[in-house]
Amino acid sequence: MSTTDAPKKPRETDDVPVPATLRKSLKNRHIQLIALGGAIGTGLFYGSSESIALAGPSILLAYLVGGFAIFMIVRALSEMSVEDPKAGAFSYYATRYWSKRAGFISGWNYWFNYILVSMVELSVVGSFVNYWFPAIPTWVSAAVFLVIICAANLLGVSKFGEFEFWFAIIKIVAVIAMIIGGLAVIIFVLPTASGVRASFANWFTVGNGFFPNGLMGQNSDGSWTGLLMALVVVMFSFGGTELIGITAGETEDPKTTIPRATNDIIWRILVFYIGALGVIMAVVPWNTIDGKSSPFVQIFDSVGIHAAAGILNFVCLTAVMSVYNSGLYANSRMLYSLAKQGNAPAYLGKLNSRGVPVAGVLTSAAITAIAVVVVFVWPEFAFNYLMSIATIAGIINWTMIMFTEMKFRKVVAAGGAPEDSELAGKSGKEALDAIHFKLPFAKVTPWVVLAFLALVVVLMCFSASYRVAVIAGVIWLAILFAAYQITQAKR
Repeated sequence: MSTTDAPKKPRETDDVPVPATLRKSLKNRHIQLIALGGAIGTGLFYGSSESIALAGPSILLAYLVGGFAIFMIVRALSEMSVEDPKAGAFSYYATRYWSKRAGFISGWNYWFNYILVSMVELSVVGSFVNYWFPAIPTWVSAAVFLVIICAANLLGVSKFGEFEFWFAIIKIVAVIAMIIGGLAVIIFVLPTASGVRASFANWFTVGNGFFPNGLMGQNSDGSWTGLLMALVVVMFSFGGTELIGITAGETEDPKTTIPRATNDIIWRILVFYIGALGVIMAVVPWNTIDGKSSPFVQIFDSVGIHAAAGILNFVCLTAVMSVYNSGLYANSRMLYSLAKQGNAPAYLGKLNSRGVPVAGVLTSAAITAIAVVVVFVWPEFAFNYLMSIATIAGIINWTMIMFTEMKFRKVVAAGGAPEDSELAGKSGKEALDAIHFKLPFAKVTPWVVLAFLALVVVLMCFSASYRVAVIAGVIWLAILFAAYQITQAKR
């Protein structure tokens, strides 16, 4: 074929009609902020109270250990994403390098996980709106935000990237402002409401010191506490960081952008989790953080800035919108990938002229709306059981990423690398050495991470609230296996 006969490459913009294809419109700044925004959410602003109560100042070690595990999980995913950037990420990789069954389970598990997470975020959005407008019914707020975010996702991937960019900026500014404000209180020895002088020495002198509850122990009511139990809470606050892999198929320059965003995760965890909570516990005695309000509100209240509650309410509202925006994006791409694999109905694999899997967006939004209705009608059922599945689904997802990475390396070593990859035509050590963005200590790291995830599951069994999640996880996996067999039998 002559060069004049070759099909022209479509312009990669969301505003010019071109043949239906995913657009590589996400720029470096989008990916950087999407990755950062995925690690900062209501789990940090409000959920950190629970982890602090369990471990005291030693919670900083829990975030460090958990952050290292998450970093390696994302590194494993990014190793595959850089060499083979595809929509659907780990579901596609599980199918391509493991088995069609693995791809089915990985994809549908992740999709359902984000449906449930989105359900919870939308169900609580009304409480943030009611802070200013108490007369508005919570279901109205949920419906309005669902429509707004759905419409934003239909505009194109670059618009999604812009929404996430600014959502993340708001969260980042809030955390940095808190850290700077807290450091000012410490440096200038400003008076605090507790009467305790703000100092990093408070980590070791307040409430039985740095390890007030030890590694693990029981309270008088029989509940378990300590550093190890806090790991369970910490790990689920990191959910969403794997979104980097989902974006690879629509990233402008994945070979440069994905490694940079992935490597930045570790310092983000240090600054935005360990740094923020370290400052909080230096200003506010950790044993006075009771969960009745956010630690971020308490630190400003302690020095007389009482507008902090309203400011944080706005930040949390944007955080909720960010989570649902990311969830809807990830779910639509996952359904698209599953359809291309033959693991979902074919209509979900169709794109409009803007490169958006419209059916995937609308289907995910509709199912989420039904789930939100379930929350409003049967809140106890929804939060006790549906969220238990969402809790364990994150562990299943991370586990499958690590197994898939090991399968990926076996295929690459056997000469089965993607044809459009620089690894094509290579095999054995030559192929493995040519991997652009390697998982560190790849022969050992996956097993260390898997052992850590297994420990987290065991620790969940010691908690009454998380024990339900472990049981639900076994049932959920059985349902996915059965669903795969049924769909294959029908074909």
